[in-house]
Amino acid sequence: MLQTLRPALVLLALFTLLTGIAYPLAMTGIGQALFPSAADGSAIVRNGQVVGSALIGQTVTRDDYFWGRPSAAGDGYDARASSGCSNLGPTSQALADRVAAEAARYGVPVSEIPIDLLTASGSGLDPHISPTAAYFQAARVAEARGLSLEAVRDLIETHTEAPIAGILGEARVNVLQLNLALDDLAQS
Repeated sequence: MLQTLRPALVLLALFTLLTGIAYPLAMTGIGQALFPSAADGSAIVRNGQVVGSALIGQTVTRDDYFWGRPSAAGDGYDARASSGCSNLGPTSQALADRVAAEAARYGVPVSEIPIDLLTASGSGLDPHISPTAAYFQAARVAEARGLSLEAVRDLIETHTEAPIAGILGEARVNVLQLNLALDDLAQS
C-alpha cells in the first residue's frame, strides 16, 4: 500500500511547492521588479500618506468635489465584494430604484445626467468617469469652491486621459486625481 501512496504523496508535495509557493513568489518578484507601482496597488501618496488608489474608486459626497460612479461592491468601494454584482437587467426594479436614488443627488431629470453617474461599472470599483460626467458636475464644484467655471473646466481637460494607443477604450477622468488637483488649485 505504501508503494501505491508514495508517488501520489510525492507529486502532491511537489506540485504544492511549485504551484502554491514557487510560482506565486516568482510572479510577485517579477511584478515588483517590472511594475513596482502597480504591484503595490497603484497607491496615490500625498504628504507621506496614502490617500487612495488610482485603480479603485472612493465614495465622495461633498459638493466641492467631483463624484464618481456609484459602487455596486458592497458598502462603498469594498474590493472584497467586487464582482459582476451590478448586472441587473433593464426591467429590474432594483436597478430602477438605484438609478432614481442616484439621480436624486443631482436634482435634475434622469435624462439629463450622464449614464456613468447613475450606474455602477461591472466590478463596482471603477475610479473613472467620462469627461461628459465631469463637465456635468463642473458648475456645482466651481460654485462650492468659489472658482471660475473656466478654471474647473480647464482642470478637467488636463486630467482627461485619452484612449490607450488612441483606439482602446474611451476618454476618462480619474476622479481621485481630479479631486486632488482641485485641492492643489485651491492651495495655490
